Amino acid sequence: MAHQPLEHGVLSQGRAAVYEEPIGPPGVRIRERPRTKPSPGSVAVAIRAASIKHLDPWLAHGACRIAPPRVIAADGAGIVQESADPAWKAGDEVVIFPTLCDWECEWCRAGENVRCPRFGVLGEHSDGAACELIHIDARDVFRKPAGLTWEEAAAFPLTFLTAWRMLTTRARLRADETVLVIGAGAGVAVAAIQIAKHIGARVLVTSRSEAKRARALELGFFRHASLLGSTMGNASEFEALLKAMERGLRPVVDSVYPLDDVQAALTRLDAAEQFGKVVLSIST
Repeated sequence: MAHQPLEHGVLSQGRAAVYEEPIGPPGVRIRERPRTKPSPGSVAVAIRAASIKHLDPWLAHGACRIAPPRVIAADGAGIVQESADPAWKAGDEVVIFPTLCDWECEWCRAGENVRCPRFGVLGEHSDGAACELIHIDARDVFRKPAGLTWEEAAAFPLTFLTAWRMLTTRARLRADETVLVIGAGAGVAVAAIQIAKHIGARVLVTSRSEAKRARALELGFFRHASLLGSTMGNASEFEALLKAMERGLRPVVDSVYPLDDVQAALTRLDAAEQFGKVVLSIST
């Protein structure tokens, strides 16, 4: 089947992990896609690492109403291979902002990317980052924090951005407050623990797994309640998160698999055994 550009103009190229059939992890297969030059205003990023989330095995099981083929993974980090935008040059180390938007509507101009009429998530509403090379709008890449490994850089964007917006923008968490995190072990939950600890708040967690409770204790933590919701985050929040990473905030990487072992990585997520992010290492 020919690969056609998707609505947000994201192109995943080279060897890529492609959801092709709704039969679980075996339905995600490594395929070779043609390489092209980036269009004006976009950059071609050679991906060094990408991370997967629960959406990816759900996608593989056919639970997301997304028609195949679709390259998986919302998060990726790598090196600009070629730029068709003056903001970036070949060799720049970058992380991908996983919130898709048009950057031109009134909401985007007001800094509210999550309210854009064309809001989407990389790897869900477009092809994703589990590939050797991705073409993406130059405004969707940010400089990689120098202290992070490639695996760490790929592990934080979606989950930490969602948790950061939830705790700092929506909840306005302060150091003298307490946070209850449900289900320690999942990506957003681990990010929330780390961010709340970074802010200085008291953290309570729940988990059915004694091992995961112990890992959460290792991260540092332990009632007035509010219930808020949040999805993804804005570019300004992503920039604030990157600054926190520069100051020492770190994601938790559960495990690293080579791209060829993507089915095993998805199986680990299916089993809900992970604590933190499952990462795909991509060599070019």
